[in-house]
Amino acid sequence: MKCRTHRIVVAAVVASIAALAGLTPGAAATAITRDLINGNGSSWAALAVQQWITDTTKQGLKVVYSDPGSGVGRQSFAQSTVDFSVSDIGYLGEDPVTHQLDVSNRKYAYLPIVGGGTAFPYNLTVAGKRVDNLRLSGETIAKIFTGKITNWNDAQIKADNNGRAFPSIPIVTVVHSESAGSTAQFSRYLAQMFPSLWAPFNNNNPSGVEYYPKTNSGIQKRADRSDGVMNIITGGAGQGTIGYNEYAYALAAGIPAVKVKNAAGYYVLPTQYNDAVALTKANINMDKTSKDYLLQDLSKVYTDTDSRTYPLSSYSYGIIPTAPDDDSMTTGKRQTMADFLTYAVCGGQAHIGDIGYTSLPVNLVKASMDQIALLKAADPAVSWNNVGVQKCGKDNPTFDGTHLNVNLLAQRAPRPEACDKEGAGPCGFGGSGIGIPGHGAPGGGNNAGGNGGGNNAGGNGGGNNAGNNAGGNGGGTGNGGSTPNGGSNPTAVTSGAPSASGGAQPVSTTDALGNPVSTGGGGGDTTGDGQSVNAQAVALPVDLARNQDQGSDVPYAVAAVVILLLIIVAPPLFVTYLRSQS
Repeated sequence: MKCRTHRIVVAAVVASIAALAGLTPGAAATAITRDLINGNGSSWAALAVQQWITDTTKQGLKVVYSDPGSGVGRQSFAQSTVDFSVSDIGYLGEDPVTHQLDVSNRKYAYLPIVGGGTAFPYNLTVAGKRVDNLRLSGETIAKIFTGKITNWNDAQIKADNNGRAFPSIPIVTVVHSESAGSTAQFSRYLAQMFPSLWAPFNNNNPSGVEYYPKTNSGIQKRADRSDGVMNIITGGAGQGTIGYNEYAYALAAGIPAVKVKNAAGYYVLPTQYNDAVALTKANINMDKTSKDYLLQDLSKVYTDTDSRTYPLSSYSYGIIPTAPDDDSMTTGKRQTMADFLTYAVCGGQAHIGDIGYTSLPVNLVKASMDQIALLKAADPAVSWNNVGVQKCGKDNPTFDGTHLNVNLLAQRAPRPEACDKEGAGPCGFGGSGIGIPGHGAPGGGNNAGGNGGGNNAGGNGGGNNAGNNAGGNGGGTGNGGSTPNGGSNPTAVTSGAPSASGGAQPVSTTDALGNPVSTGGGGGDTTGDGQSVNAQAVALPVDLARNQDQGSDVPYAVAAVVILLLIIVAPPLFVTYLRSQS
C-alpha cells in the first residue's frame, strides 16, 4: 500500500512538472518551424524590403531578396524559382513591347506593402555650386525624357524656375534598362497626361511600358536596376544627368530630386506626407472576384488639385502563393512568409517615411492582412492570427486605434510654401548661395526643419512627432520656420537666432489631436549649402510576438491550470503519503 501510494504521488508530481515545462511559451515557440524564403522583383521597393529583412533577422526570420526588376520578379514567381515576389504593377497578360506572355499559372494573391513617389534625382552644378532646388512641370519632364528638350538652358526650364536661367549644359537622361516597375509607373503617367509626346516617342504605342524606349535625340544612358541608375547620376561624369527612381534612392545617395508641379500649380517633393495626400485619390480595385484585386488606378492621383499632392505617387505589391498543393512551399516557408509580411505591413510601416517611402493607409493594411491569411488557409499548420488594424495603428503614422477613418499622415501634411507656387520663387534662390529650404519630412521623427537658402526660412517643422534637431544651416540670414498645417498652430515661432549648427532650435508644441509638433528653426548666419538636414533613418523592430498572437496566450493558460492543480492535488496526496509512512 505504501509503495503504491508513493508511486501515485511521484507520478502526479512528475507529470505535472513535465506538463508545465513542456507548455511554457519558450517550448511552444520552438515547435514552430520557420524555413528560409527567397524573393525577388522590384528595385523601386527594394530599400523598404531590405529594411524589413534587417529588422526581422533579429527576430530569427531568414529572408533573402534580390531586385532584378518587377518584370523579372513576376516571371520568377510564375516559374516557382522564388517563394514570393514584389512588383510595382500586376501581371500584364502580354508585354506590350516584347509581346511575351506575362501570366502566372501558379495561384497567387497581390497585397500592397508600401507606398512612395517616383522621383527625378539629378546632378547639376552651376558656378561650382550644386543646384538643389530645381523645379520642373510634368510637361517639361515629358519633353526631357522624350528628347524634345536637350539642354538645361531651355526656355521652358527657365519658365518653370520663374525666370531663373541655367547655363548651356547638355541634358543626359538616365533610364532603366531592365523591365522596371518605376519605368511602368513613369510611362503610364506620360501616356495619360502627355499622349501627344509619349506615343510618337514610344513607336506610336500609346500605352505605358516596363522597358524604356531608346531615343534618337539628346543623350540617353541606360542602366540596370535602381542602383545602376544612381551610380551614373552620382558618378564623376554625372554633371547634367537626370533619372527616375523611388525617392528613397535620392535620399540615400544624398542628392536632390526635382520638385514636380502638381495640378494645383505648386512644385513639390515626394515626401511621405505629399505621397500620402496623393494616394488618397488612388482608386483601388476592391472586387475580390477580380484577378486585379487590390491593384491601383492612379488616374486621379495625376490630376489631384490638392496643393500638397505629389503626382507620381504609387504603391508596390507583394505576390504570394496561395494554393494548398504548391509543391515549392512548406509549412516552414509559409510560416516565415506570414511572419515577415505581417511585420512589413504592420510594425514595418512605422519608420518607412524616414527612408523615403510612405506608409499604407488603414484600408490597405486590413486588405493585406486578409491576403496574408490565405497562407494559413492553404496550410492550417501555419501558426498565425490576424492582429487587426488597431494593433498596427500603434506603429503606422497614417492611423491609430481611434481614428480609423482618417488618414492622419495626409491630414498633418504641411502646405507648400508660397515660394513654391507657379509664378513665385523659386524657394531658396537668392542670397549667397544656390539654396533650398529644408525638404526633410516636417517633424516625421527627429527631422530638422531644413536649411535656408539665401534669405529663406529654415523650412517647416511640425508633423506628428517632436522635432529634436536644429532648423539647419542658413545660406544668409534665415527666417524662422513656417507654421505646419494639419494641426493647431504652434504657440510660438522661433526666429533666426543661430544655434551651434547654424539654425535656431525648434519649438515643441502639440497639434489638435494632442500629438507633439515643432516649428522649424531659423537659418543661422552661416553660409549654407542648401542641403536639408534629415535625421538618420532608424528602424525600430517591433517584436513579432507583439505583431501577431501566434496563439501565445494558450501556453500561459495551460501552465496556470497545471500550477493550480499542483497546489490543490499535491498537498493532500503528500499528507496521505506521510501518514502511510508513519
